Amino acid sequence: MKLSHLSLIACLFAATQAMALSTDSDQPVYIDSDSQHLDMQSNQVTFLGDVKLKQGSININADKIIVTRNKTDGSINKIDGYGNLATFSQLTDDGKTLYGEAKELHYEVSSDQLTMIDDAMLAQDDSEIRGNHIRYHISSQKLVADGKQKGDRVSTVLQPQAVQE
Repeated sequence: MKLSHLSLIACLFAATQAMALSTDSDQPVYIDSDSQHLDMQSNQVTFLGDVKLKQGSININADKIIVTRNKTDGSINKIDGYGNLATFSQLTDDGKTLYGEAKELHYEVSSDQLTMIDDAMLAQDDSEIRGNHIRYHISSQKLVADGKQKGDRVSTVLQPQAVQE
């Protein structure tokens, strides 16, 4: 990735010093789906068919979601979403919306990291980043975006109002 892309990416999310809504992790998780399959050995629950997950301001919509829980305390370790396209959205403490979409979403709850793979897009304040692979650490607002193969490009659109704020 070229240095100019790094600068643009930094501007995209540095324009608003918004943290993810701090109360989300304290909220219960609600999941609606057509069916679910529980695997007690792996502590995973697979939800299939127009799956809608909600925890506080976090919303994940996908064709399939796999929730993996910690064997010791039952807390949620990871949420994996698959679809064409799976979507993620979350409000920030200042009321703005972070929105992402990709064919695969991997949300590591304990590290607060969202990884989007294949046709990935992440947007905030009408600015957006597109690439094949986007890793975003939500609470620290650090982002890395890559193309699929060497030579593939990452696209960034910065709206003037997001840069000026």
